[in-house]
Amino acid sequence: MKPKAFFIIGPAGSGKSLVGKRIANRYDAAYVDKDTVATGFTELLLELNGSDKNDRDNNDYYQSTILPLEYETILRICGDNLALGRSVVLDAPFGRFFKDPDYLLDARAKYAWPDAELVVVHVTAEGRSVFDRVTKRGFGRDAWKLEHWDEFWAGAQQDCEWAGAAHILLDNSGVGLELFGFDEALAGLLAATAADE
Repeated sequence: MKPKAFFIIGPAGSGKSLVGKRIANRYDAAYVDKDTVATGFTELLLELNGSDKNDRDNNDYYQSTILPLEYETILRICGDNLALGRSVVLDAPFGRFFKDPDYLLDARAKYAWPDAELVVVHVTAEGRSVFDRVTKRGFGRDAWKLEHWDEFWAGAQQDCEWAGAAHILLDNSGVGLELFGFDEALAGLLAATAADE
């Protein structure tokens, strides 16, 4: 059986980490959270550049130099796991790359991923729930988002146009998360995706 690469996407506070960990557990997959992988070197690079370590959303240096490095790193880790035949869950917003339909296909080629089933899980939640979650978690890197909420939230409402993957929508607006029907929906989507190839 081919390994799966799950891309857990959605705005800050949508519940990507909860969803990603549940899926990793369910499919015995490696779990790779961009924040866990990158926060240490991201904060150091920002400070070495004379920036506040939490200044990301509105920082040209972060956006042009560090952010691409963060994503390259987790995509390489994904490839290492897939090469071992292990499914992997990538937990990251990926928003900057949504409009590139070839993003996953290009990543597959660039990082020499073996044949794997690519699954994009769109984690959604209604705006008030997301605002409350971002406020409650109290991360310094969320300050800009909270101060410019309308701008952040409008930018977070993009459609992901990635080709070569099954796409599944998961609403995480409530207090508890249940994955009832997830396996069946995923199997149907993967079968349809394979038939299209």
